[in-house]
Amino acid sequence: MEQAGCRLYLVTPPILPPGFADILASALDAGDVAAVQLRLKDLPDDGLLKIIAQLRPVVQSRDVAFLLNDRPDLAVTSGCDGAHVGQTDTKAPAARKILKDLTLGVTCHGSRHLAMQAGEEGADYVAFGAFYPTTTKEPPAMADIETLEWWAKTMEIPCVAIGGITAANCAPLVKAGADFLAVVGAVWSHPESPAAGVREMLNAIRYASG
Repeated sequence: MEQAGCRLYLVTPPILPPGFADILASALDAGDVAAVQLRLKDLPDDGLLKIIAQLRPVVQSRDVAFLLNDRPDLAVTSGCDGAHVGQTDTKAPAARKILKDLTLGVTCHGSRHLAMQAGEEGADYVAFGAFYPTTTKEPPAMADIETLEWWAKTMEIPCVAIGGITAANCAPLVKAGADFLAVVGAVWSHPESPAAGVREMLNAIRYASG
């Protein structure tokens, strides 16, 4: 995941709609996206591998990183660019060993301690959140913008802001120094289309960066 200014990071919706590969392609063609994280819970491995086989070429052919949530083992065997793990998933040191030189992201909620630990354990980026109320996933605690600012000023490892982020509320996160904004609903539930959601987010990031 190359980083130049604040960039967009897409997390797939909890349930993929029919024809999602085409929807995803349209969203990625709408503007600059750094990464797509496939986040599907409670699927058997064969079902997950089938979806990876459908979506991975769509993402990687556009020079976008394709990351798998929770499963560094399947990320390696299925040709993904890396994996993202939470605090209750595969531990970062084990994930780092499995992924070798592939990308490893680690959820750190609002904790500076967890973020520093993740960095020491080989994370390529840390994710802070949720910053705003979200219906996608219930966070154990909300994150504060001061933590994001502190990390951006003092650490070299990139940080992702996640949780309830929209075009309307993302400016403080961009200004605080977030390297990536991870979004779900702001794109996939956009009233016009996911492609319009991407364009709206990118316009908001550009405006906040100005």
